[in-house]
Amino acid sequence: MAVFGLGEKRNLSSAGNNNDSDEVDTGKKASFGGNGYYDGFSPSSPEEGGRKAAPRKMSRIDQPRTKSISGTLSGRDGVDGDESDPDTSVTKQMEQESGNEIQYRTCSWQKTAALLFSEYICLAIMSFPYSYAILGLVPGLILTVVVAGMVLYTSLIVWEFCLRHPEVKDVCDVGQVIFFGSRWAWWFTAVMFLLNNTFIQGFHCLTGSKYLNTMSNGGLCTVGFSAIVAVISWISSLPRTFNTLSKLAGASAFFTFVSVLLATIFAAIEDHPGAGWPKYGVNPEVLAIPAKGTTFVAGMNAFMNISYTFIGQITIPSFIAEMKEPRDFPKALWAVTIAEVILFSLVGSIIYAYTGTNYYTSPAFGSLGNEVYLKVSFSFMIPTIIFLGVLYASVSARFVFFRLFAGTRHMSSNTVVGWLAWAGILGCTWVLAFIIAEVIPFFSDLLSLMSSLFDSFFGFIFWGTAYLRMRRADYGPDFWKTRGWKGIVGAVVNVILIAIGLLFLSAGTYASVESIIQGYEANNFGGPFTCQSNGL
Repeated sequence: MAVFGLGEKRNLSSAGNNNDSDEVDTGKKASFGGNGYYDGFSPSSPEEGGRKAAPRKMSRIDQPRTKSISGTLSGRDGVDGDESDPDTSVTKQMEQESGNEIQYRTCSWQKTAALLFSEYICLAIMSFPYSYAILGLVPGLILTVVVAGMVLYTSLIVWEFCLRHPEVKDVCDVGQVIFFGSRWAWWFTAVMFLLNNTFIQGFHCLTGSKYLNTMSNGGLCTVGFSAIVAVISWISSLPRTFNTLSKLAGASAFFTFVSVLLATIFAAIEDHPGAGWPKYGVNPEVLAIPAKGTTFVAGMNAFMNISYTFIGQITIPSFIAEMKEPRDFPKALWAVTIAEVILFSLVGSIIYAYTGTNYYTSPAFGSLGNEVYLKVSFSFMIPTIIFLGVLYASVSARFVFFRLFAGTRHMSSNTVVGWLAWAGILGCTWVLAFIIAEVIPFFSDLLSLMSSLFDSFFGFIFWGTAYLRMRRADYGPDFWKTRGWKGIVGAVVNVILIAIGLLFLSAGTYASVESIIQGYEANNFGGPFTCQSNGL
C-alpha cells in the first residue's frame, strides 16, 4: 500500500535547481524502519543548507513542551548530546533508566504488537454483522477496507511525529505541540483523553455484567455484576509498565480470536438463527446493498460503528513512549492492520450471511439460536472484556501519575507512596467509570456520542494537522509547491482527513443525539442503578 507523505523522496533543491547528484544511493536496501527505508524518510541523517546532500533529519515542528518519562528534555540547550536526534534521545532515556527498579522503555515491537492486537481485536468485532445488515454487504466490506487504510495512514503519521518528538509521553503532549504549544490545547486534549478512556472503562463494566447475566440467567442484580467486573479490572490494572501488560494483552487477543471463530462456526452449523426465529421469516435475508428506506441516522450509526472499531490512535503515543526501538513500530502496526481487515471482514460477512437483516443482534452472540453455542463462544470473550478496560485505565493512570511524580524516585522505584498513588489513581478511574455507566440510562448511546466528539479529533483532525505542520517544518510554507505532485497529493489527502474528522464531529454527533431521542420515544431506556438483567 502506498502511503502518501510517508514514502516520498525529499526534494529540497534551491531556486528550482534540481541536481541528481544530490541523491544518495548506497546500493544497499535499508532495513525495515531504518534510515532511507521510506525512500528518503530518515529520522537521523544530516541536513545541510536546505539541500539534500544526504537523507535529511526530520525537523521538529516546535520546541519541547514536556520531559520524557525518564526526565530528559529533548532538543533544548543545556542537554548533553544531539537530543534533536531521536536515536540519541531514546538512547539517553534508556541510559537514565538503566539502574532503576521500574524501567519504562522496555517494549519490543512484538510486545507493542500484542498491545495493539488486544486493543483492536476485541468484542466490537461482533458488531460488524449489524453494520453489514444496515449498510449492505458490499458497501460494508468496502468501508471496512477504506477505514482500515485511513487509520493505518494516520497511525504512520503519529509514528513519524513521535520520532520527531521523542519526549512526548501521550496524546496530550502531542496535542499541545501540534497546536503551536498552546496550553489550552493541552487541557482540551487532556479532558477529551480522560473522558474517552473512562467511558470505555464504563462500557466494559456494563459488558461484563451482560456476560455474567447471560451465563447466570440473571442470577444477581446487574449493578452487583458491574461492580464485580470493576473490582476485577482494577486489580488487573495494577502492573506499572506496558512491558508487563503485554503478556496479558497477547492472551486477550488470542481468546478473542477463539471466541469470534467459534461464534462464526456455530452460526454456520446451527439449524437456524436465534433472536426470535422464525418470527421475521424462515430464511435470513442477506442484502448486497442497503435496504430501501434505510434512514440517514441508521446508516451513519452503522458506518460510525465500523470506524470506532478501527480508530485507536489515542494510545499510540503512549505505546511508542515505552518502546526501546520506536523505529520498529510499523512492523506492529502492519501486522495488526492486516489481521483486522481479514478477521473483521470474514466474521462480519459470514455471521451476517447466516443471520441476515432480520435476525442480527449487536453483539452477534445474541443471534445464535443454540444457548450452549452462545454461552461457549461468549465465554472466550472474558479476557478482552476485562483487559481492554484495563488497557485504557492504565493509559489514563499514566497520564496522571507521570504528571504528579515527574522527576521523583516514586516514578522509577518501588516505593510505598508510588504504589499507593498508582493504585489510588486507578481506583478513582474505575469508580468513576462504574458510576457513569450505571447512572446514565442511555449509556451505550452516550458512548456513541462521546466517540463522535472525541474520535473526530483523535482519529483524523489531529493527524491531518500534524502532517501539514511536519511538512511545513521540513520544506517551508510552500511545501505543497516545492515537492511537486507529491506535495499536492499529500496536502490534499490530509485536508480530506481533517474534513472527515469534521464529518464525524457534525453528522456523527447528530446521528448519536437522534438515536438517544428515538430511544426515549420508544421507551428503550431503563433507570439508573437498575437490577434488571441485561443478558443476551
